[in-house]
Amino acid sequence: MARPREFEEVAVLDAAVQRFWSHGYEASSMRDLASAMGITGASLYNAFGDKRSLYRRALDRYVESTVAERVSRLEGLLPPRRAIEGFFDEVIERSLSDPQRKGCMLVNSALELAPHDPEFRDAVAEVTDRIEAFFRRCAVAGQRDGTITTAQTADDLARHLLAVLFGLRALSRVRPERALLEGLVRPAYALLDSRT
Repeated sequence: MARPREFEEVAVLDAAVQRFWSHGYEASSMRDLASAMGITGASLYNAFGDKRSLYRRALDRYVESTVAERVSRLEGLLPPRRAIEGFFDEVIERSLSDPQRKGCMLVNSALELAPHDPEFRDAVAEVTDRIEAFFRRCAVAGQRDGTITTAQTADDLARHLLAVLFGLRALSRVRPERALLEGLVRPAYALLDSRT
């Protein structure tokens, strides 16, 4: 009979998220991960498999607890234009309050793993599609209620907002300055307002 696990899986997975998020995939050895997670190497392998499998689980956990949670909460709570602004407000605050300058684990994955690994390229693309779809739904609803311009298509606005988000998250790692980050989103808001 197998021994019961002596750890709480969500808690140790959250510890893996923090390790990968702050150090990246390549710089996190299995020994580093086991230590950060507070479990033995054997327990890590038994529960999560190899490093690649663990990273995939950690990335999924990160996405669900940050991006997906934010989208669901804001879209259910705020009018469409304000949901977009609330999304960026939260991202900026999170970027400014992170003393480690970890950035966004999704963006980090897009830069570190996606260019060389088809599975992670697909995983990152699927999440960016979800974020773009959130921006598109907001743009369509805002165009319908008159709070967002119809001079640009909802598709183009959504893609532009996605690009601003990725740029903001990458830049916040090296220059986490409020004026800079807020200055990145102001032109995007102006584009939403444009009546030409």
